[in-house]
Amino acid sequence: MRLLPAYLWPRFLKRRLPTSLWGRSLLIIVLPVLVMQTAVTWIFFDAHWQTVTARLSEGLAGDIAWAVESYEDDPTRENLDRIAERAERSMSLSIVLQEDRTLPTEQRRGAIGVVDRVLDKALAGRLDRPYWFDTTRYPAYVDIQVQEPQGVLRIIAPRERAVATQAHIFVLWLAVATILLMGVAILFIRNQVRAIERLADAAEAFGRGETVPRFKPHGAREVRAAATAFLAMRDRIQRHIDQRTALLASVSHDLRTPLTRLRLELALAPPFKRQAAMRGDLDEMEHMIDEYLDFARGEAGEPPAPVAIPDLLNAAAADARRVGAEVEVVAPAGLTTAVRPLAFKRALVNLTGNAAAHGDRVRLSARPLASGGLEILVEDDGPGIPEALHEEAFRPFSRLDESRNQNRKGVGLGLAIARDVARGHGGDVTLGRSDLGGLKAVIRLPTPVSTAAPSSETAP
Repeated sequence: MRLLPAYLWPRFLKRRLPTSLWGRSLLIIVLPVLVMQTAVTWIFFDAHWQTVTARLSEGLAGDIAWAVESYEDDPTRENLDRIAERAERSMSLSIVLQEDRTLPTEQRRGAIGVVDRVLDKALAGRLDRPYWFDTTRYPAYVDIQVQEPQGVLRIIAPRERAVATQAHIFVLWLAVATILLMGVAILFIRNQVRAIERLADAAEAFGRGETVPRFKPHGAREVRAAATAFLAMRDRIQRHIDQRTALLASVSHDLRTPLTRLRLELALAPPFKRQAAMRGDLDEMEHMIDEYLDFARGEAGEPPAPVAIPDLLNAAAADARRVGAEVEVVAPAGLTTAVRPLAFKRALVNLTGNAAAHGDRVRLSARPLASGGLEILVEDDGPGIPEALHEEAFRPFSRLDESRNQNRKGVGLGLAIARDVARGHGGDVTLGRSDLGGLKAVIRLPTPVSTAAPSSETAP
C-alpha cells in the first residue's frame, strides 16, 4: 500500500472528518473518551493484569514443583496419597498418578494466549521434567501433567490459581462508564446543536420569504444572543417590506392616475396626425411603469401555496402564443410544488416572453430533480447570448443590443425579475445554450415536489 506524502495527510483527514456541527462536536467529545479508555484498558492489562497473572502462575508452578519433588523423593502409593491429601487441603490441587501413561502430543492453547505464555514460562522455570498443560478444556480449571518414570502425574488446579479471573469485571465497569459518559455528552451536544439548527432553519425560511413564527431563543448564551439578533433583524426587515409595499401602492396609484387621464383625453380628442404615435407612447410608458413596479415590488409578502407547474407553464405559453411564437410545453402531469403563485408566474411570463420576442420556437419543460427540488427550462431558437455576457444579462436595465434584438417594450428587467423571484424561493436562474439553437434559461428550486402521475403532458 502506497503511503501519502506528509503534506497531503491534513487534506486527506479533512475530507473524511464530519462537516456538520453535530458530527464535529460529537467527535470532539467521543474521540478523547475513547482514546482515554483505550489507554486505561491497555495500562491495566499491561501493568496490572499481566503482572498479577504472572505472580499467580509462579505461585502455582511452585506448588506443583513441590508436589513433584515430594513424590520423587518417595515414589510410593502411600506418599502420593499423603501429598495429594495435603495439596487438596492447603492448595486446592487435585493430584493423581496415571500409571504407564505418556504426555499428550496435542497442544491446546487459548485464543489470546497470554495465560498460556505466562504459565508455560512459570512451569519451565520450576520443573526439570517434561510437562503438558491445557487451559481451555475446563472453564474453571487448569489441567497440568508432568511426566514421571511410573507414568503421568496429573494435577487439576482452579483457574483462579493461575490467572486473575476478575479482569472482565473491570472492563465491564469501564465500558458502562464510557457508555454513560458518552450518552450524557451526546444529550447535551444534541440540545446545543438543535438550537443552532432551529436558528438556521428560521433564517433559511425567512430568506425564502416564508412567514416564520417567533420562537423563544434557547441553548448556550451565544446561541441565544444570535437568535435574539436574528429576530430583531427580521422585524426590522419586515417593517421595511411593509413600508415599501405601502409606498409602491401609493406610487402605482399616483403614476396611473395621470396616465389614465391622458389616455381619456386622447380618446376624446378629435382625430389628428400624431394620435396613433401618442397612444403607442402611452402604452409603452404604462408597460415600463409595470416593469419598474414589478421589479421594486419583489415578493410583496405573498405567501407560498401549492401550485400545479403544468398550469403555470401553459399560462405562460398562452401569453407567448399571442405574439406569434410556436410554444411547446412538456411537464409531468400532476407536478406540484409550493411557490408564491403570482411572483413565480411573473418570472415564467418574463422568461417566456423574452424567448418569444427573440425566437420563433419556444419550449417550456419541467422535471423533478433526483436530489430533490424542481428544474424548469425555457428554450428558444433565437440568436442567443454569448456565454461571456450571461451574468451581464441579469443586471437590471441591461439591454445587450449586440447579442439580441432590443425589446421595444422592455427596459431590461425581465431576467433580473426572474432571478430575483427564483432566489427568493431559495433557487436561482442560469443561462446556457439551448438544443433549439438559441438561449436556454434554467430555473432550479430546492422546494420539494410531488408528482401525481408519471406520464408526461405535452401542449403544442
